[in-house]
Amino acid sequence: TDLRPLDILSEVVPAGVLARGMRVFQVQGVRGFQLAASRPRALGFPASRLFIHCDRFPEEFSIIITLRVLGVPAKRNEYIFTLMAEESPGVLVGLRYAPDKLHFLFWSQERAGGWQTRVTFPNVSLSDGQWHTLVLAVSGQSFSLTVDCSIPKDVVVETPFPASLSVRRASFYLGNRRRRKGVFTGLLRQLVLLPGADATPRICTTMNFKVATLSVPATLQDVPVKPASNEVLKYPYETDTKVTLGSRPRCTKQEKAQFWFNASRRGLYLCNGSTWVSMLEVKHRLDYVEEYQNLVTNSETMGIEVFTIPKVGLFAATANRITPPGSAIYKWTDGKFVPYQNIPTYQAHSWKYFTIGKKIFLAVANFEQNERGQEFSVIYKWSRRKAKFITYQRITTHSARDWEAFVIEGEAFLAVVNHREGNNHNIDSVIYRWNPRTGLFETNQTIPTSGAYDWEFFTIGPYSFLAVANTFNGTSTKIYSHIYIWLSGSFQLFQSILTSGAADWEVFHIGDRVFLAVANSHSYDSGMPAPSNFYVINSSIYELNITAQMFVKFQDLLTYSALDWEFFSVGDDSFLVVANSFDGFTFSVNSVIYRWQGYEGFVAAHYLPTVGCRDWEAFHTAEGSYLLYSSAREPLSKVLKLKTT
Repeated sequence: TDLRPLDILSEVVPAGVLARGMRVFQVQGVRGFQLAASRPRALGFPASRLFIHCDRFPEEFSIIITLRVLGVPAKRNEYIFTLMAEESPGVLVGLRYAPDKLHFLFWSQERAGGWQTRVTFPNVSLSDGQWHTLVLAVSGQSFSLTVDCSIPKDVVVETPFPASLSVRRASFYLGNRRRRKGVFTGLLRQLVLLPGADATPRICTTMNFKVATLSVPATLQDVPVKPASNEVLKYPYETDTKVTLGSRPRCTKQEKAQFWFNASRRGLYLCNGSTWVSMLEVKHRLDYVEEYQNLVTNSETMGIEVFTIPKVGLFAATANRITPPGSAIYKWTDGKFVPYQNIPTYQAHSWKYFTIGKKIFLAVANFEQNERGQEFSVIYKWSRRKAKFITYQRITTHSARDWEAFVIEGEAFLAVVNHREGNNHNIDSVIYRWNPRTGLFETNQTIPTSGAYDWEFFTIGPYSFLAVANTFNGTSTKIYSHIYIWLSGSFQLFQSILTSGAADWEVFHIGDRVFLAVANSHSYDSGMPAPSNFYVINSSIYELNITAQMFVKFQDLLTYSALDWEFFSVGDDSFLVVANSFDGFTFSVNSVIYRWQGYEGFVAAHYLPTVGCRDWEAFHTAEGSYLLYSSAREPLSKVLKLKTT
């Protein structure tokens, strides 16, 4: 029978009192223990505290760990936990991490003199600075490791886990093997032994797989521990600390772990050694939107990309329609966008900023041929020496509308949307894979599309998805757009959704819920009677249904030839802004900001006058939050400032 969970981590902090060599840190909103190497024995306790009625380790069990791993040097092992007999230096049961490997150790008495068996799980990459939850299930000769509820890694070994492993006079040690060498340097949040059961079904029931919990010490939970008497509620690790007031101080390694209180923003910040990280800040609410800057562009703008180059600044790239002088890149300077660089383009439709390692790229989707009749889109690379983008790679495309960059299992990809070739809208769009040996993108997969406008990449737990917005198949805009899932090294069809001239997909999360919004631009079918208005139609929001394993319609919103959705947040509030471009009579139509109101869904909150609105981008600076919209009908884009209370 399945027994109760045995919380190893909580036994090290009885009554919430931290052992010497333990500290509590909060990273990404999640708390964990950091362990010191100076007193490894202080991080131990007798196994008899867990195994009260029986001094045998369970034959079948699961171990659940939630941790955040720092970069582990090559050839170095760090122990997550060990179980060791007092009179022996050998490890009875243990778990240790090496770069890209996880080793489970156990002692088998069935061989002469005993023998330590090591079960190795390769390709376990945890050193990305994120929280991860691992479930190790053991039964006889079978060992299964599940990381963040992804597909389990199964290993079968010759030596089974012992049926009768004595824990008499043995002790558990947290993050070490009773020595200073090999102490775990990351953060530990959860370490639970569950006898007799595979814990995976119990853990993998939430959308937030990486911090799923079975049992967490009270010290690490989100509420203070209850006082024993009438003393004030407090965390057991609270201590006196100094807080800097006034203007923003510097944040270097010398100031690491120091606090700064920003009185003007009523926020408390912690220095992580390079930047100030918000710890506590008064949540702002959107009050109204005001016009902030008229951005004169080279010509009509089909798309905008806002991005930040580290240690350089904030930029906006506009995809402009007219070939000479091409498209422009603007830099945020003294609270405004100012021209920075001009790049020759051919009816550019969109830009995509992405990085591969330390390399910085910007890809443009060209819709038309150049003056020599050649049709290609271009990837530009940031030159640190010249402080500008220079041509890096040309890729043949066909009326390209959009680029999407993403990473799967450590590999970089770039997908282009090909809209049409001549008058043929039913053509292949292409996914390219980065070849680190040649330093170039190479064709990896082609996917049939119909007059496609947009790619949208997103992940849900361990799974990667790519959605395409199909717009026109040559006779109708009422066609299926598709969502693909990455399986066995390629994208395979996951779901098809009927759309009407789909121009954009936008994925967003609200809490644990996952939504996907489509912008429908027009309704046309050569075989059907003409509607009263081709352009005033519903755009739809879909929500992922975990049980059905598909997106189901959540809400319809009336739009006017919608071309783009942009999701953004202000404080605790979530918003969607739609790019309405044409109502059948005029391009001067209101675009709308919708506010998330829970059970009511999205409700119209602000109406913004726009002219031929094509694209929205939300961005933030130290001075506040902004929206930038592009016009496909006039050489003028606008920056709007979000005024908050």
